[in-house]
Amino acid sequence: MMVIAVGLSQYNVALMHLVLHATYKAGLFLAAGSVLHSMGDQQDFRRFGGLVKLLPLTYTVILIASLSLAAFPWLSGYYSKDLIIELAFGSYSSLGFLVYLLAVIAACFTMLYSVKLIYLTFLTYANAPKGNYEKAHESPWTMSIPLVILGILSVYLGSISKDFFVGLGSPGFGNSIFIHPNHVILTDTEFGVPSFIKLLPFILNIILGIIGIYFLEIKSLFLFFFVTFIFK
Repeated sequence: MMVIAVGLSQYNVALMHLVLHATYKAGLFLAAGSVLHSMGDQQDFRRFGGLVKLLPLTYTVILIASLSLAAFPWLSGYYSKDLIIELAFGSYSSLGFLVYLLAVIAACFTMLYSVKLIYLTFLTYANAPKGNYEKAHESPWTMSIPLVILGILSVYLGSISKDFFVGLGSPGFGNSIFIHPNHVILTDTEFGVPSFIKLLPFILNIILGIIGIYFLEIKSLFLFFFVTFIFK
């Protein structure tokens, strides 16, 4: 996404995405470390499951950071990632339209693997040895405090910093980085791109998220009972 923004000559947007991406991705990595620490350094998330009640703080941070990574509305990732996708369309060129389609597809894949991560780690039935669950616990405060901070930033940093990075007439990066007049497309994108084009990534994310849960839960149970009945 940052390379796309730079390719569109929207350097301030790329910088904003760099900063926002750092917060929720750091939250994901630290929360993943918290899960591994609590589960005896087990790294195969297919052998987790059922951790939502044992690790509520870690689950909350991973949920927020994953939704922010998938550009869920009003979270930090939404303000930069969706803007980059819209700018690709707002360039009003055949190449820009192709980049828009590729960026939407990439965003959809992000939602799919985020749903899989959250479901297999926290929401599905327990797959780990009993001893791992007996020892499972939240990380110490030295890890929990950074988790809370990164979780809060994953929610609010985008809305707080948007005007600083891309606001027209603001004293921040919006005016400090020179962009050739032929490549100034932010205003056209804001007011000229149809609402459906702006909402399409979000709509597809919701649909694919539901499909992902269906194949992880309902479809797998159907196949399980079908195979059990056949070979009974």
